[in-house]
Amino acid sequence: MKSVTTLIEASAWGRVLTPHELDRVIAHSNERCVPAQGYVARMGEPATHWIGLAEGLLKMSVMSADGRVSSLSGVSTAAWFGEGSLLKREARRYDVIALRPSRLVLVPAATFEWLRQTSLPFNHYLQHLMNARLSLFIGMLEVGRLMDADAQVARCIGALFHPDLYPDREAFVDLNQAEIGLLCGLSRQRVNIALKHLADAGLLKPETRGLTVLDVNGLRSYAGVA
Repeated sequence: MKSVTTLIEASAWGRVLTPHELDRVIAHSNERCVPAQGYVARMGEPATHWIGLAEGLLKMSVMSADGRVSSLSGVSTAAWFGEGSLLKREARRYDVIALRPSRLVLVPAATFEWLRQTSLPFNHYLQHLMNARLSLFIGMLEVGRLMDADAQVARCIGALFHPDLYPDREAFVDLNQAEIGLLCGLSRQRVNIALKHLADAGLLKPETRGLTVLDVNGLRSYAGVA
């Protein structure tokens, strides 16, 4: 199990900090473990930390007043999120739920703000991160309104390989059909059909546990069957 120090040092933003900045961030950060189906963050709560996922799998979602739930995005290992609420100093606008036991790295809001005021490279990283996230959500809106379930599954998996969000992603991802369904808002049975179509198209290879991505650009641009 990697320590908080190792995880921050190995992150894309940690690598651009000065030794002094890195030491201060590590000294003020801590970790938290969340069980499967536990809340990492709740919509409406104050944003008190910038959050990194050391281990596990998370889902961002929103719930309407009548109880309907809409999945926004999945969060996989090595991702950092929640910077928007910190920058705007507003309450969380979505729920974040652990789909499996997960371990978090928490950078306090005050430390995050100190870094933002101090480090130009960190600000450049944030700019790239938020631009990548905006691109991701625009793509998800397109898929949800215009494309079929196969495309939803393809884009959902492809989003976990976005180079700015997951710069060191390996081709294999430990993700089962039920978890993909929760991330996409689809049934496990429909996900199974989609995975077969995507495998036939040469975009991925289902494994005993998880899947291996063969063509990430193909997944991220997949528009479904004609």
